[in-house]
Amino acid sequence: MNYVFDVPEIPSVNISGTSDLFPVHRIYCVGQNYVKHAREMGINVDRISPFFFSKPSDSVIPLATQVPFPLATENLQHEIELVVAIGKKGIEIQESEALEHVYGYAVGIDLTRRDLQIEAKMKSQPWTTAKGFDKSAPCSSIHLVSKVGYL
Repeated sequence: MNYVFDVPEIPSVNISGTSDLFPVHRIYCVGQNYVKHAREMGINVDRISPFFFSKPSDSVIPLATQVPFPLATENLQHEIELVVAIGKKGIEIQESEALEHVYGYAVGIDLTRRDLQIEAKMKSQPWTTAKGFDKSAPCSSIHLVSKVGYL
């Protein structure tokens, strides 16, 4: 089949201790889940619950990759994140069964063009350009969960 441009490789993350790769289909992020950081951003944490936003799967890169300073920002910020790799499909999963879907864990960095995010928030617009730019999701190798549930 011919395409008008080269089809990119499937974004993936290394799996620690193996030569295998974990394919990245979607990146869901939890926003405003750290109370101290939410307060630093001027958010009344007594009135708001965490929410989800996403990054494109091709924004993931190995943690040791050098990240160029992105265009269109004067205020690049980072947050260290716990990455949970989901390895089993499910819908309306019971809390008691949730950990059965976890394939492993990694350390990630959430890069944000904070000035663009603040501007978008002021206009009640989505954060897509502030959060979802190229190489905005550095990620370590995934550490597998053993059969007893520990790393």
